[in-house]
Amino acid sequence: MNRFYFDHNATTPLRPEVLQTLAPALAEVYGNASSIHYYGQIAKQRLEMARRQLAGLLKCDPREVVFVSGGTEADNLAIFGIARQNESARRHAITTSIEHPAVLSAFAQLEREGVDVTYARVGSDGIVDPNEIRRAIRPDTVLISVMHANNEIGTMQPIEEIAAIAKDAGVAFHSDGVQAAGKIPIDAKALGVDLYSISGHKIYAPKGIGALYVRNGITVSKLLHGGRHERDRRPGTENVPGAMALGCAAELSERDAVSENRRIAALRDRLEQGIVDRAPAVGINGARDSRVPNTTNLHFDGIEGEAMVISLDLKGFAVSSGSACSSGAVEPSHVLLAMGLSRELARSSLRFSLGRDNTEAQVDALIEAVAESAAHLRKISPTYTARA
Repeated sequence: MNRFYFDHNATTPLRPEVLQTLAPALAEVYGNASSIHYYGQIAKQRLEMARRQLAGLLKCDPREVVFVSGGTEADNLAIFGIARQNESARRHAITTSIEHPAVLSAFAQLEREGVDVTYARVGSDGIVDPNEIRRAIRPDTVLISVMHANNEIGTMQPIEEIAAIAKDAGVAFHSDGVQAAGKIPIDAKALGVDLYSISGHKIYAPKGIGALYVRNGITVSKLLHGGRHERDRRPGTENVPGAMALGCAAELSERDAVSENRRIAALRDRLEQGIVDRAPAVGINGARDSRVPNTTNLHFDGIEGEAMVISLDLKGFAVSSGSACSSGAVEPSHVLLAMGLSRELARSSLRFSLGRDNTEAQVDALIEAVAESAAHLRKISPTYTARA
């Protein structure tokens, strides 16, 4: 049986070019980048080259790039790195109700530490009104964190406008860009963000490597304690092969972004429309315009999302019923609930996230498989009643 992957928001396969960078790096670039001998200096050169490549993707100064282990660490370093250095002066922070668990869990920890947190609401389109952020700011607000693109529904937030509001108020602004980087052009300076998180395994690099953009002039307190690596922002011997792989992936993403994302957007629209046409009682979750090009999230009346995931997997298609970080959760998606969907509709929703290897033929086969699975599951459902 052929198998096709439509879960790129969970993780992506390594690009062949990235693997060609990573494999020899693991074998040959084994020096410690802090060592002053030949092997250490080779590692240092490769690390700084990767930093420049990543800075090219983010349109920033290479000195503003901090290599970390992934998106979760980047989010935590940004959130705790700002909030904990202002413990005596400011005790309030703002985020949204649809953030990734890496952000929401960090803010929950801040609440346990005595920080007051405001969770801004989103509309039925999955987008936060910047005025919600503006109204939430207080004299003691230390941090605002709003994701750039949502991992479940793909909607993009008005980051530039929120960044301007934060700047006017003198509040540090962080954005989780894990699902945006590589899918849309990123210009950290133009966005106006102070901190911006990315993850390697979302852009065809390996797991275990990521980065945090920290604007020049912004200071973050360290999460870890040890050496003075990464300009004294993230101690620990650097993962040079991982950074090299991430740098390669970033360079390829920047080079191919326009043409490849246009192609993927067309495939996404073909998939979305095909499913809506072939499977009745299907609805699109979230905004259709302001979203990354590879993602659609649909609800199927009368069908459990997990049942659809299993049915499609048996037919050879990998899709998701929500965030990979929440797999196994019995509760419906917090993102969909925050948008106003009923618990029933939230549980009936599927995420389809496309990538570089998907083709029109795969999309058409998936449309057929979804239509067949939906018809079968509704036929055996004791509660589904077709609309008149």
